[in-house]
Amino acid sequence: MFVLDSRLEQDTLPLGDFPLCRLLLMNDSHYPWFILVPRREEVSELFQLDADDQQALWRETTALAETLKDTFGADKMNVATLGNVVGQLHMHVIARRRDDAAWPAPVWGRHPAEPYTEQQVAAIRRKLELELVLTDDFRFGE
Repeated sequence: MFVLDSRLEQDTLPLGDFPLCRLLLMNDSHYPWFILVPRREEVSELFQLDADDQQALWRETTALAETLKDTFGADKMNVATLGNVVGQLHMHVIARRRDDAAWPAPVWGRHPAEPYTEQQVAAIRRKLELELVLTDDFRFGE
């Protein structure tokens, strides 16, 4: 049974699900920062996914990154799996702009997180619902 890491649960807002991954929004309004988490138990590394899941993760990551680049007018997309703090496998997909709070440095630990307001989250969700070209398989959560 899939259980989201408590740190991810604490730091993010759930948006919905792809066939493989849960889509989360990092609760930091400095950046359009999304996280994909494969709904697989006890997986901390990419190579622990079977070949089909590896391909699915890459398809979902690529579709998300392309959509976010267009939706948020990103100058650069940052895509990474780290996991030094959170062991559960997760893929960061961050839309970076030259005028963002950390440019050109990495976003990690650069500034204290500034949580989204309910209105900001609703606006992001509306943007994604209107402009989402991810996949017919994506489902927004309630």
